[in-house]
Amino acid sequence: MRIRGRVSPGITDEACTATRMSGVRARFDVGQLVCHRLFHYRGVIVDVDASFQGTEQWYRRVARSRPPKDRPWYRVLVHDAEHETYVAERNLEPDTSGEPIRHPQLTGVFADFSDGRYLPRQKAN
Repeated sequence: MRIRGRVSPGITDEACTATRMSGVRARFDVGQLVCHRLFHYRGVIVDVDASFQGTEQWYRRVARSRPPKDRPWYRVLVHDAEHETYVAERNLEPDTSGEPIRHPQLTGVFADFSDGRYLPRQKAN
């Protein structure tokens, strides 16, 4: 889990600590399956920001429901697609299907799928 930036190949203890220290508790974790409440697509969390990290222009143009910027936002690989989305926490819910997703970036980010969630690749030292 990371505070901001691009997809990390794995979750680090430092990043988890930084998220806890920010005072914001993320509801979802990297590797967790989710569904978008409004657009009904499935996906997997690949990155977590403690708060909105996009531009004001993007927020005004794309985030039409005006979700809070001071709550977690997530990068999600979308099932049966080639793109990812940036989604406010309030627009996500857990996907309880336990079914894997299909996305071309999965193998670069995750090592395996087990018990309904993806396991991140371990970062090389």
